[in-house]
Amino acid sequence: MGSVCIEIVEGNPHLRSLLGWHLQQLEYRVHQAASIYQAREVFLSHQPTLVILDADLQDGDGIEFCRWLHRQQQPLILMLSARNNEADIVAGLKAGADDYLSKPFGMQEFLARVEALIRRKRTPTAPAYLDYGTLQIDLVQRRVRFQGEFIDLTPQEFSLLYVLAQAGGIPLSRSELLRRAWPDAIDNPRTIDTHVLSLRKKVELDPRQPNLIQTIRNVGYRFNMEILNANVPQSQTKLAKERFTNPRSTLATQST
Repeated sequence: MGSVCIEIVEGNPHLRSLLGWHLQQLEYRVHQAASIYQAREVFLSHQPTLVILDADLQDGDGIEFCRWLHRQQQPLILMLSARNNEADIVAGLKAGADDYLSKPFGMQEFLARVEALIRRKRTPTAPAYLDYGTLQIDLVQRRVRFQGEFIDLTPQEFSLLYVLAQAGGIPLSRSELLRRAWPDAIDNPRTIDTHVLSLRKKVELDPRQPNLIQTIRNVGYRFNMEILNANVPQSQTKLAKERFTNPRSTLATQST
């Protein structure tokens, strides 16, 4: 658990210290703050996975600070409050809290809720479908539709295309592509060149002058996200997505 960082924002110094001690016994990295001002500084400096937030701080509105946290990197938020009526609980959850614990509470219940939230973070639900405008990738059935047409890809070509697209236009080296897209360790980075060439023949209008999968000199390859939405009517993209995700549609399947 040492890699998990937790921020405690609690106005009561005794409770803050007690919570921090118990969390440290479980090998969490803990940072503490007594006010909203300190809490912002701690959050921006350490980017915690979980923020334990007292809703009743003296120097500001804990609910509003919860909203601010939720707009950041969306950390997990466990809200603590002496207010336990339904309206207050609903307000905290709507502000972005993932859980709400009313004071006073037992330490074992507190630790159990923390561990449950951390488990949720460690096992996120993977997306089943990615939409990049004129490119749609079905991660469950491993199918690709580009500009309204299904593309017959080998399993390795599919993995390579997915990794390039998911990078969002950031150039990736051959070594990085091998690490992300290949199931087994391969010593020859030039393997990437062979598969990129094959992939370009299937997704480029002119493979000799590729626009979608670009070569970045002395680096590797990047996916040109800018052209995916260029000059494509929104209605056409919407129709393609509906057909792509409709299990009753007649679909071209790729061989595996």
